[in-house]
Amino acid sequence: MNYKGVIFDLDGTLVNSLTDLANSVNIVLTEYNLPTHDIESYKYRVGNGIKKLMERSLPQDKQYLLDEALAKFKQVYAKHNLDHTAPYEDILTLLKKLQQQNIKLGICTNKHDEAAKNIVKLLFGEGIFSEIIGDKAGLKRKPDPGKVLMIAQNWQLKPQEIAYLGDSDVDMQTAKNADMLAVGVLWGFRPADELKQNGADILIAKPLDLLTQISFAK
Repeated sequence: MNYKGVIFDLDGTLVNSLTDLANSVNIVLTEYNLPTHDIESYKYRVGNGIKKLMERSLPQDKQYLLDEALAKFKQVYAKHNLDHTAPYEDILTLLKKLQQQNIKLGICTNKHDEAAKNIVKLLFGEGIFSEIIGDKAGLKRKPDPGKVLMIAQNWQLKPQEIAYLGDSDVDMQTAKNADMLAVGVLWGFRPADELKQNGADILIAKPLDLLTQISFAK
């Protein structure tokens, strides 16, 4: 198969955003005089949207604070989402090479839509990604395939002509649910075993490995 499009997850795939996400949640927890968590532990709190992130970070007996804490998080994260967040090494080179081959590029993330688009614009500029879909009302979160299938439809491509890159179980399930090639990336937040167990067709250790592991349409 010669692939014609690539859809990327955002956090843990295109950008390393873990520190900013963790610090923002910890700021909110501190405001409530609640225990904070170490940054590494947030690798297993992210991936299912910010409401689930906050739910996983609040103590069980403080879940009644969820909606209020989520609103606070959005305000804090809006101020701090680019303190440390940056593209992974060689991501920009990969995107440039794919662009040169006229491969369609998109992003599907469970990060709330406004933050996702703001981060992408500031870190990557405009014109690289023709589709960016985050978490917003009316659309189900990954691993529901609806958003990536919407991108495929907009591109007028078959799902089987698209590779989906991500770093978590959610991402691999999304790709499989959409009948796209599931590419697990090993530089992100989750281990290889998790990606394999959730259907990864291939694993890549570095971004540029994508160019040698699969074939793209000329």
